[in-house]
Amino acid sequence: MNEFSIICRILGSLYNRPPQDPLLAPLFTLLREGKLQQHWPLEQDELLNRLQQNCEPQSLADDYQALFVGSECKVTPYGSQWEKGPQEAEVRAFLSQRGMPLSDVPTDHIGALLLAASWLEDQSEADEYQAQIALFDSYLLPWVGAFLGKVEAHAATAFYRTLAAISREAIQAMRDELADEADDAGDN
Repeated sequence: MNEFSIICRILGSLYNRPPQDPLLAPLFTLLREGKLQQHWPLEQDELLNRLQQNCEPQSLADDYQALFVGSECKVTPYGSQWEKGPQEAEVRAFLSQRGMPLSDVPTDHIGALLLAASWLEDQSEADEYQAQIALFDSYLLPWVGAFLGKVEAHAATAFYRTLAAISREAIQAMRDELADEADDAGDN
């Protein structure tokens, strides 16, 4: 798994699952012990330190629920609910065409989209970065800035405000990396 995939997998999991989910326990252990930084490929130490200081899963559960869960949530995590976001059927068709195994869970969720970016990276051949570019440009970037801004504005905990800031920087860095790969491929 490369750096791009690691970032997408970690961020996607933190948005996709409530903090007390047992599958996130190893990630929260890394955070609490200050060991995520050694695996994190971006220069975001200050933000990662802030996450570490505010990462007790049980204390984050209420904030996660209020932010992302249910019809009365403060910030819908589904792109189809945003003005410039993708429709779930579009995302599902895009991922199906690329051979990604899908369940009945909506594919337009911010966490699912980031996890899909990780999957595309892990499955891609050397020249298949175009699928990742399409995922970012068509299904993630048009609405993720507004989403992250709302998370920062409505989060009751420093953890989710910081996660939004980390996500904003990481998503931009990954898109820039994809652009560099496209430029390099064009030069060959």
